[in-house]
Amino acid sequence: MSSKQVSSNTLLQEKLLLNPFDVNDDQMLEKIYMTHYHCVEKYDVGSLHSIASKVIDHSIEIAHSIKNGEQNEQVREEKDTLISCPRLPTLKRISCQMICTGRGEQYAHQTTMLILEQLREYSWDAKAVIALAAFALEYGKLWQLVPIPRDKLEKSLAELNGLHSIMENMQQLDHFNNLVKKVMEVVKCITHWKKLITGDYNVKDVPGLTDTLHEIPVLAYWTIITLVTCTSHIDFLGDKGYRYDLSKFDYKLDYILKNFKEHQDKCNTQIERIKDYSKRKDIINNSTETDIVKYLEALIVDPQEPRPVVYNVLAQKEAGIGVFKNKYVLLFISGTDNIDYETQLLISIDVKLREEPKEVEGYRKEDFSILWIPIVSVWDEEQRKKVENISEVGWFVMKEFKFKTGIDLIKEVFNYKGNPIILLISPQGKVENPDAKQIISTWGIEGFPFRTSDHIRLTQQWNWFWTEIKNVSSTIRELINRDCYIFIYGGTNSKWIEDFSSAVEKLKNSGTFSLVETTIESYKLGSESPKNVPRFWITIDNMLASRKRIKKGDAEVEDSTTREIKNLLSLKQDPNGWAILTKGSHVKLLGFGDAMLRTVMDLEIWKEKLDHEVSFDVAFKDYYEKCEFKSVPKKCEHREFANYPTDILAHLPCPNKKCGHEMGVASVKYKCCHGLETGDIA
Repeated sequence: MSSKQVSSNTLLQEKLLLNPFDVNDDQMLEKIYMTHYHCVEKYDVGSLHSIASKVIDHSIEIAHSIKNGEQNEQVREEKDTLISCPRLPTLKRISCQMICTGRGEQYAHQTTMLILEQLREYSWDAKAVIALAAFALEYGKLWQLVPIPRDKLEKSLAELNGLHSIMENMQQLDHFNNLVKKVMEVVKCITHWKKLITGDYNVKDVPGLTDTLHEIPVLAYWTIITLVTCTSHIDFLGDKGYRYDLSKFDYKLDYILKNFKEHQDKCNTQIERIKDYSKRKDIINNSTETDIVKYLEALIVDPQEPRPVVYNVLAQKEAGIGVFKNKYVLLFISGTDNIDYETQLLISIDVKLREEPKEVEGYRKEDFSILWIPIVSVWDEEQRKKVENISEVGWFVMKEFKFKTGIDLIKEVFNYKGNPIILLISPQGKVENPDAKQIISTWGIEGFPFRTSDHIRLTQQWNWFWTEIKNVSSTIRELINRDCYIFIYGGTNSKWIEDFSSAVEKLKNSGTFSLVETTIESYKLGSESPKNVPRFWITIDNMLASRKRIKKGDAEVEDSTTREIKNLLSLKQDPNGWAILTKGSHVKLLGFGDAMLRTVMDLEIWKEKLDHEVSFDVAFKDYYEKCEFKSVPKKCEHREFANYPTDILAHLPCPNKKCGHEMGVASVKYKCCHGLETGDIA
C-alpha cells in the first residue's frame, strides 16, 4: 500500500472518529443527512419492532428476576401469539459490527455512520428499529445463558461469555437496562411519528410536524449510537470490574426526548383539534341526528370553557345554550364595524316578533330568537364597547367569542368572509335559509318566517298585480326594470290626487336621498288613459272571484295571494285615495289616502332614521303605521264584486211570473251596516 493511500485512509478514519458530544445537533444533522438517500426499501417495521421489543422486554425481566432471586422459567413463559417478519440479510452483519465496536464515543460514532450508510435507502424509523433488532439479537442470546443453566452445555457457554459473576454486577446492570428502556422509548416515539407523517395528516394539516421533520434524523442517530454503545458493552456485563459510565448517553437521550415530546404533544394537540373539528362539522352537516342545541354547541361551545353561555341583551343576564331548545334561530354573524344596516334590520324584526299577530303561516313568532356571534381578530376594550353599545334589544350575543375551531367552522361551513350574514336555523338544526338577510332586507317582517321558500312565495305572490298593471301601462314596466322606489296611486278624490302628486314631487326633489342612493318615482293609475282604471279594477274583482277556496276542516283558509287581492280591493273603497309603495317589483306597503299623504308630507320628521342606515321603505312604513294608528277610526268598507260565484247566494226567480226562470247574478254588493241606525239598514 502506498503512503498516499495510507494517508487517505488515515484522514478518513480521523473524519469518522468524531466525538458526537463535541458538536451540536445542527452540525450533526448535516453529517447524518449526507448518509440518507430516500426511502426506497420497504420493510415491515411494525413486526420487526414488536419482535425486538419482546426480546428486550423478556431479557430485562430475566435480569430483574435474577436480582430478586426468582426462577428463570417463570419469566420465559410466552402466551402471546407469534409474530413473523421477513428476513433481513443485513441484520446479522449490523449486530456483528455493533458488538465488535471498540470502547469510546468516537468508535461508536464511526460504527453508527457505517450503519446509516448501509441503511441509506431505508426510512428513518426503519433505521432505528433495525438497530434495535440488532441489539436485541445479541442481548437476547446473552440472557439465554444466565446462571443456573439446565445442562452442562449452557453452563459452559455461560462461563465462556463471562456470566458466572453477573450476580455480582447487578447495580451496573440496572443502569444498563434503564438506558436500554430509554432507547426503546425513543424508538417508540420515532415509530409513532412515522404513523402520523404517513397517515391522514400532513404538514399542512398539522404544522407541528414541521419541527419534528428536522429532529427525527438526529433522534435516529442518537438511538443508533446508544444501541451501538450498549451492544459493544454486552460482553462486559459479567465482568465484576466493569464500570463504564453511560450517563452521557442517558443525559443526551433525556434532552432530545424532552424536546421531541414537546413537539409531539403539540402535534397531538393539533391532531385532536382536527378530529374535534371533523366531529363538529359532521354534527352541523347532519341535521337528521341533531337539534338546535347540539348544533349550536358544535358550532360555538369551547370545551375549555367551564359553562357555555350567551348574553341576553334585553334581560341583561347570561343564559345557557339550552335557551334555544325548540327555537328557530336567526344566526347573525359579523364583525363589529359597518354593521349599522344589519343591526337596524334585526332591531326592526326583533320589535315585530313581539307584535300581533302572534302566528303567521303556521309559525309562532315567539319561537324565533336572534343570536349574534361577533367575529373579531383581537378583543380589546374598544371591541367590547362596540358590542355593549347594542342594548335594549331582545336578542342574544356571544360576548368575546374566541373559539378558534368555531370561527374556522363558520368560515368554512357558512362561507363567512367578513361580510355580515344572517342564517335561519330550524329547531332540528337544519339551515332553512343560508341568506335570511336577503328576505329580511327585502320584505322585513312580511318575510316571516324567513325561509328560502318565503322569498320565492313573496316574489311570486304579486305576479298577478304586475301582470295586470303592465297591461294598462307601459310606463310602469320601465320603472320596475330600474329597481327604484315607486308610488303607484289613484282614487276618486281629485283634491287628494293633486295634494299627493305635489307631495311626492317635493319628496323627490328634497335632496334628502342623494347620500343613501334612493331613487323615487311615481305613477298615477290611468294617467295614460282614464278608461284603464275601471278595466283594472274589474280584472282584480274577477281574479278574486275565481280564486279557489281552500278548506281546512270546517273553516276556509285564505292563501297569501287571496289576502293581498282583498287588501288591494279594500284600498279602492277609501274615499280620499290610495297608494302603493314598491321597490322595483317588490311591494312594500299598501296605504290608505290620509296616512300616505301625511307620511309623504312629514319627511322632515322621519328622515333622520335614514342616517342610521335604515332603508327608505322601512323608515317610511314605520311612520305610516303611526299615522294610520292616530287617524280617525276607519270607516266600514264596502265592496262590490262582478261575477261572484253564485254558490253562496240565494237563488231568486224572475219577478215576471210569465218567465219563471232563476235570475243570473250580474254583481254583488257587500255593505257594512256597523254603526248605522236600524232604520238605515236596507
